[in-house]
Amino acid sequence: MPGKTLHSVPSATAVIIPYVIQRKGEEPQSESSLVIGQAAQGRSRIYYRDEAPQDRDPRGVLYGRVGWNPLGTDGMPSGEPQWKFMHPHRQMMTMLALRCQVCAQVARTRAGLIFLAGPHDEDPTQPEILTNQPPVCARHVRTAAALCPHMEKRPMVLLAQSAPLYGVSGVLYGRLARGGLHVVSRPDAAVPYGTPDLATFLASQMVRRLSNFRVLDLGELLAELGTAT
Repeated sequence: MPGKTLHSVPSATAVIIPYVIQRKGEEPQSESSLVIGQAAQGRSRIYYRDEAPQDRDPRGVLYGRVGWNPLGTDGMPSGEPQWKFMHPHRQMMTMLALRCQVCAQVARTRAGLIFLAGPHDEDPTQPEILTNQPPVCARHVRTAAALCPHMEKRPMVLLAQSAPLYGVSGVLYGRLARGGLHVVSRPDAAVPYGTPDLATFLASQMVRRLSNFRVLDLGELLAELGTAT
């Protein structure tokens, strides 16, 4: 569900740090350069004074800025992991391109796209499930499940054939009467793409919608992956 993170503090023996995890030193940047102005049809719109193309996703939604640490020799971000947080732009990049949240490589398998949730996070009888969790590849499904105590070593596996973009989670801003902007709300639910409010929304996570999926346990998934390769 939007707002949840997949990973918590792992055991001391864990050595793999997922690509999406925020690192120490990758701090949220000041929003002092965030302003609100008029857009088409008289609607308000937020933007950065020094905005760059990478500040928005392909649907035009603005994302909060967070620092980027240099890459290490392994090609992964450097720095101590901040296990409770996903880096907003790395989450968006992996979600957008359907890349594995652990290694950032292509996540799709011959069996489908693998999304993980805690054993009690979702109602598997629902026809649709929204997720802010980027998929995992076949190579790292065990790793992703083991890294998070929340999974209880028995994750709910959502094996999807498609996962269309749905919307974003984050913060809704408004204009103050005296000028400037202020936080209007922090919605618990994801805001769908196409909603007019997104013009003044600062996103932190991209959300996809699962409707064509099957619910498996980890053993069933591994057996299916074995026959699909």
